[in-house]
Amino acid sequence: MDERTDSNQSFENIKHIDENGIEFWYAREMMKILEYNKWENFEKVINKAKEACENSNISVNEHFPDVRKLSKRANNAEVLIKDYKLTRYACYLIAQNGDSRKKVIALAQTYFAIQTRKQEISEKEYSLLTEDEKRFYQRNLTRKGNYSLNQTAKNAGVKNFDKFHNAGYKGLYNGETADDIARRKGLRYREDILDNMGSVELIANLFRISQTEQKLKRDNTQTEKEACVTHNKIGKIVRKAIEEAGRNYARGFAYTRKEFKTIRKRE
Repeated sequence: MDERTDSNQSFENIKHIDENGIEFWYAREMMKILEYNKWENFEKVINKAKEACENSNISVNEHFPDVRKLSKRANNAEVLIKDYKLTRYACYLIAQNGDSRKKVIALAQTYFAIQTRKQEISEKEYSLLTEDEKRFYQRNLTRKGNYSLNQTAKNAGVKNFDKFHNAGYKGLYNGETADDIARRKGLRYREDILDNMGSVELIANLFRISQTEQKLKRDNTQTEKEACVTHNKIGKIVRKAIEEAGRNYARGFAYTRKEFKTIRKRE
C-alpha cells in the first residue's frame, strides 16, 4: 500500500455521518492525521481556513460549527473541550492553509480537492445520467440542502420542525402534508417521501429548500411563525412556476417506489 492510499484511508476512517446523512470530520481527529501535536497550533490553521471561507462569502458557521466534547484527563476527571464539526470544504481549506512542509498536508490537499470535485458534475455530465443516477444525485443535494435549511430555521427560532417542513410541503403540494404525500404515494410507515421522488420532483423540492433558506436569512426571520409563513409562501411560488411551465402542479409529479438504498448499493 503506497503512502497516498494509506493517507486516503486515514481520512475515510475518521469520517462521520450525521443523522441527516451528511458527512463531517472532527477537528481534533483531523489534527492527529495531519501530524499536529498541539491544539493551539492546529487552531491557528483552522482560523486561517475560516478567514478564507469568510473572504469567499461562504458561511463560516455552516462549515466550521463549534462543538463541545467531554475529554477524560489523567486523573479520570472529565472536562469540556472545544472541537469543530468540519465539512469536506472546511477540511479542504484547512489543508490549503496547513504546513506545506508536511507530506501529509499535500496528500490532504489532493484528497479533499478530488473528493470535493466528485460531488460536482457539469450540465453535460448530468444529461448523460440515467434517471436512477439523476435521482441519486438530486437526493444527495436535497439531503444536504435540508440539513442547511434546518440550521438556518433553528437560528430563526424554529423548534417544531415537523410543522415547519409541512408548511413548505403544503405550499408546494397544494395543501398536502408529508403524511398526505406518503399516503398518496402508497409508502410504508417511516419510508421517506424524498427517497421516492423522481429527479424533476426532487429538483422542485431542492429549489423550495434553497429559496426558503435564502429568504429566512435575508429577512433575518426571528420567530417560528414567520419561518413557517415564509416556507409556505416559497412552496406556493415554486408550485405556481411549475403550473405556468405546463405541469399539472406538484401533485402531478411522477414518482417511483424503488428505494434509494438499492441505488446506493449499485453506486
